[in-house]
Amino acid sequence: MFTEWMKFAIASARLGQETQEVVALRMMKLARGGTAGNLEAHRMLTEKGFALAEAASTLAVGGSMAKVVRRYRSHVRANKTPPESLRRAPPPLCHGNIKSLPLR
Repeated sequence: MFTEWMKFAIASARLGQETQEVVALRMMKLARGGTAGNLEAHRMLTEKGFALAEAASTLAVGGSMAKVVRRYRSHVRANKTPPESLRRAPPPLCHGNIKSLPLR
């Protein structure tokens, strides 16, 4: 019993960590604004509704919380890949770039 509880606790903690990583990626996309940010906001709201319905139906038919957490983690992992525009690293800020920045 204790081992099962610990497995569930660790899976839940991993879900929390992975979720925070996805939220950070999505917040960067939202901060950029534009059409991509607007679509991301709508996508996030739609996903939340479907995830709630899926979790509720799993529990309603006798599924376990561990199964719900496993399914949520698979959804979160699918969203973990950053968009192409965020994968590229910005150019390093070196001494040459500092001179060209406008001073105010």
